[in-house]
Amino acid sequence: MKKVVVLSDTHGNVSDLDKIKNILFEADVVFHLGDGFNDLNFLGYDILKKTLRVSGNCDKCFGEREIVTEVEGVKILLTHGDLYGVKSGNTRLFYRAKELGVNAVFYGHTHAPIIETVEDITIANPGNLQKYSTKKTFIYGVFYDGKFTLTINENALV
Repeated sequence: MKKVVVLSDTHGNVSDLDKIKNILFEADVVFHLGDGFNDLNFLGYDILKKTLRVSGNCDKCFGEREIVTEVEGVKILLTHGDLYGVKSGNTRLFYRAKELGVNAVFYGHTHAPIIETVEDITIANPGNLQKYSTKKTFIYGVFYDGKFTLTINENALV
């Protein structure tokens, strides 16, 4: 069994990341989906060594724009989402996930948390942890033997 934390759109808000650092340390894997690519650096190597991250449209780095990975037999696409026009819907993202043969796709960019299943693909956005957001969210997931459960944690920092 692996515990996974999915973050996106932190936009430099390291103070709220510091508030959930115990959850991040407890997790087996951390995904950061961009727009704050380097925000986890301050937590040190123990977090970074278990973190996969993609760069977003606001990141000034040359990180990967999408990554396909696997956790406990679940194949996952990580992307920021802007390359797939997610502010206008998830159709292009769904077809990219289908093309890659993944079980799940995690994306950011819209700042709107969602977990939905289309056909056999779970599409999830953790929302955002930006400083002035009124709805700060991230996803906590549990993966085991090809199955997984995802939960949106809303206003966990208030």
